[in-house]
Amino acid sequence: MDYQLKGKRALITGSSKGIGKAAAKLLHEEGAEVILHGRSEQSVGPVLKELRGAKAVYGDLANAEGAANVVRQTEAIGPVDILVNNAGIFEPKDFFQIPDEDWLRFYEVNVLSGVRLSRALMPGMLERDWGRIIFISSESGINTPQEMIHYGMTKTAQLAVSRGLAELTKGTRVTVNSVLPGPTMSDGVDVFVESFARSQNVDREKFEKEIFFKEARPTSLLQRFADPLEVAHMIVYIASPLSSATNGAALRVDGVGVKSII
Repeated sequence: MDYQLKGKRALITGSSKGIGKAAAKLLHEEGAEVILHGRSEQSVGPVLKELRGAKAVYGDLANAEGAANVVRQTEAIGPVDILVNNAGIFEPKDFFQIPDEDWLRFYEVNVLSGVRLSRALMPGMLERDWGRIIFISSESGINTPQEMIHYGMTKTAQLAVSRGLAELTKGTRVTVNSVLPGPTMSDGVDVFVESFARSQNVDREKFEKEIFFKEARPTSLLQRFADPLEVAHMIVYIASPLSSATNGAALRVDGVGVKSII
């Protein structure tokens, strides 16, 4: 299928691995000019070698200075048509053990990184009358996990920011949407699953099927972790001109991890 992405320039934050990497590769395959992002050249280097012609920007989006540096590097490459706000962190932690610093760190990385980049790049999209901004939220944004309340809070905040920004696009060909993946086998999740299974003295397959999805995600119809590429296909569609009638939406790729009729 032709997603009509040739000639479009896309910045995907946190694209050295996981969902961000899968989205970058698929956008590249569809003909978009891809700008990868990571905190260092070392982290992005392997992906940059895979995607011939792709470019990369570097910086820590956990603070305003790092975000401004990423914007400067991006603008030196050229106007951005598609912004995928994917950079984020997660960590299972008991609510009563989460200090203020962690709450602020999660908000800074997961929410303000996308706010800062959207604030810098969206005006150009509106001026050119075409653009796509996509926030990679999570099912946790509407189904807050008790083991990661601080993470869930940031994912809910992303939905609010995305929906609010969509209101600024009225009458234009710019759209702002969110994608809500369910449990996805990214690199970080892979490490988490492996270490947790080991700590419970059970094999990995048993942990996934008999512990995680039965106890932590019982509403999942998929009953397995999604592959990052399955999420990437939704991202690429929303990034394309074909999705022009979808705006201000929260699009679930959660395997029905959230039990709802909508």
